This record gives sequence, C-alpha cells and structure tokens, in this order.
Amino acid sequence: MPVDRATRQAWLIWSTAVVVYIAALFHRTSLGVAGLEAGDRFSIGPAALGTFTVLQIGLYALMQIPTGLLVDRFGPRRVLTAAALLMGTGQVLFAIADSYPLGLAARAVLGIGDAMTWISVLRLAAAHFPPRRFTVVMTLSAALGGAGNFVATVPLTLLLDNAGWTVTFLIAGLATALYAGVVAWRVREVPAGVPLPVVEPVPFRGLGARVKDAWCEPRTRLGFWVHFTSMATPALLGLLWGFPYLVEAQGLSRPSASAVLSTLVLVAIVAGPLMGTVIASRPEWRMPIVGWYLAAAVLCWAVLLGWPGGVLPTPVLYLLFAVLAVGNPVSGVAFALVRDYNPMHRVSTATGVANVGGFGAVTFTALVVGVLLDVVEPVVAAPQAYRIAFLSVVAVLLVGVWRTVVWWRRARTAVFAAEDRGEDVPVQLRRRRWDVFAEA
Repeated sequence: MPVDRATRQAWLIWSTAVVVYIAALFHRTSLGVAGLEAGDRFSIGPAALGTFTVLQIGLYALMQIPTGLLVDRFGPRRVLTAAALLMGTGQVLFAIADSYPLGLAARAVLGIGDAMTWISVLRLAAAHFPPRRFTVVMTLSAALGGAGNFVATVPLTLLLDNAGWTVTFLIAGLATALYAGVVAWRVREVPAGVPLPVVEPVPFRGLGARVKDAWCEPRTRLGFWVHFTSMATPALLGLLWGFPYLVEAQGLSRPSASAVLSTLVLVAIVAGPLMGTVIASRPEWRMPIVGWYLAAAVLCWAVLLGWPGGVLPTPVLYLLFAVLAVGNPVSGVAFALVRDYNPMHRVSTATGVANVGGFGAVTFTALVVGVLLDVVEPVVAAPQAYRIAFLSVVAVLLVGVWRTVVWWRRARTAVFAAEDRGEDVPVQLRRRRWDVFAEA
C-alpha cells in the first residue's frame, strides 16, 4: 500500500541514502579529469585507459539486474550499506595502486559498489513517498548526485594538482567506507508503523522468469531505450573522453577544460528538479520531451563533428555541452515509466533492466572510442582523430533513437489496449493518427 504523504522521517531517510549516491557519482566520474594522470601513472595508452571505464561501467551494467533482485530480496538498507563499503574499498585500492592490473581490480570493486546505489535510492523513494512525489524525489536525487559529479571536475583537478593522487583518493575512499555505518544506523526500509513487505524467496530457476516478466512489459522496454539514448552521451563525456577531447583536440588548458566539463554537471543539477516538476504534473509530456532532446542531441553531434577544421570556439563548446547535459535529467523518464507500469515487488528488478540501457551504451562506446583513437592518432591530427572516434558515439545514438521510436509506439498501443479493457492506466494519452498504424 503506497503512502499518502511525505513525512519528516521520509526526508531524513532519503537524505541519508542520497549522500551515498553523491559519493557514487564522485567515484564514478573521478577518472574524467584524472584520466591523463592515470595514463602517466600506469604508463598506458588510450585503449588501456578506456578499459578502466569499460570495466567499471561494464560491471555496473551487468550488476543492475542482480542488484534489483538483491534489493527486492534483502531490502535497500543492507544493499546501500554494502555499496558504501565496496566503493570505499575500491577507491582506497585505486589510491595506492602502482600497477595497471591492481588499478583495474580497484575500479572493478568500485564499479560493483556503485552499481548498488541508484536502485536502492529509488526503492526507498518508492516506499517512503507517495506516487505523485516519486518523480520529483527521483529527479532531485539525480540532481544532488550531480554535486558529486561537480566535485569530480574543477575541485578534483585542483586537489590532484596540490595534494597528489594517493592522498586525494585515499581520503575519498576512507570517508565513503566510514559513512556505511551512518547508512546502517539511519536508513529504514519502510515508514514507521508500516509492516515490512512479505518477501517471497525466488528460487534460482525463477530469477530468469522475473527478469523476463520485467523485460516483456513494453513500458520497461521503452524505459531501457530512453535510458540508452539520453544518458549515454553526457556520461561518456563526463566519465572519460570529454576532458582528453577538450585538452588534446580542442587545445584548451586543463582548468578551461574542467570548466567546460562542469557544464555537464551544473546544467543537470538545475534542469533535474525542473524536469521532475514538469513531468510529475504533466506526465503525458514525458516522451515528447525525450523526443525533443534526442533531436537536439543529434544536432549537437552534427555540429561537433562537422565544424570546419574540427576546433570549435569555446562559447560553442559550452553551449553544446550544456544541451547534451540535459540528457541526464531526461533519462529519469525511464525510471518513471518503470515505476508506473510495474508492480512494487518487481520495481527494483525492472529498474535494473532499464538502467542497463544507458550504461551498456557507455561501456560499448567508451571501448570503441579508445580503440579507434589508438588506431588513428598516430596518423592524423588530434581534432580529426577524435572526430573519427566519436563517429561511433553517433552511430550508437542513432540506433537508440530508432529503437526508442519503435517502443514508444508499442508502449502507447499497450496503454490504449488496457483502456479498451476498462483498466485504470497511470497516464491518460491522446490517440494520434499514427497510433492506428502501430496498433495494426
């Protein structure tokens, strides 16, 4: 039974949990400005550097469905506590790593811990806040997570320059691990007075069936592709390749590159709550907003890759990065779709399925960009090398746009079919002429 109002306790529990997500965003994106230092520290090239992100984000993506199942089975408090411990341990290992294999192992541990945060925060929001507040709390969580991302831009650059690699990451890792105790103490699974949900252990053989049920829901599938298309571009730039691109291909100084990169964070922080408010009050606008963003993203990449000479004026870079940054809050539409069209006992599993979309796209493109740069950088100038490598990002984006359109139409068909059967639907949609062809 969903709660009918947000209590002071609900906000306290949520704020305790969202700090872990803020830490996760810091740890996840810290390599964005530390990538060049990592290359020097471990004596590696672009492809090997990209492997750090591919491994971390690949494990994140692979862990999404298992994390959903773990949260459904053991509850978000235990999973979130384990997440803080794992992230802290991973960052401490990364601080002291002096070899490439140990660095990879550290990022793997960090990626597994990171993977457990977002779904846990969303499950707590679903349990402690009324449905009408869920979208607002979700986008506010994402916006606050941007604070961790922001610290991993200009502030982290300055700290690395002054305190050095080991001290910087050691402090971050120890602080995160110690915060696990706060999570275990303050977070509660459900509001006071509400009985804990009855957990029905799912046999190992039944896990696949639960995931299949979530995947077969058209609105979950639509959420997967919405996340795939809207989240991948800003994440790819923020996690790894944005900073080297701005320094090596655009010729910016390190502080200037950090400032441009911080646009991805600041715009997301401002746009997130606004986006949440709009789609909470007018949920029928969710997918049109996604459509407008995807059109703008394709146009931005056309400018980035088609600019004569390949070197853009700095104000244009700020503008393009600002537009692409809106993809972070837009990706929250995926989780609103999951929340609306899946039963509570399956919400975390379905959230994990949708979350795989964006991180799967980032994993693939981060690897391909690194491999292409290794191949073409020795023979062409940096602006042209990045232009060639980033063609892979555009290709992935276009595939995602196509699949999003396909499942948008199929999801609308499912909503209209439910209405025709006399069922209640969370969002009332207006039938359009093109819906006739989708139903046929």
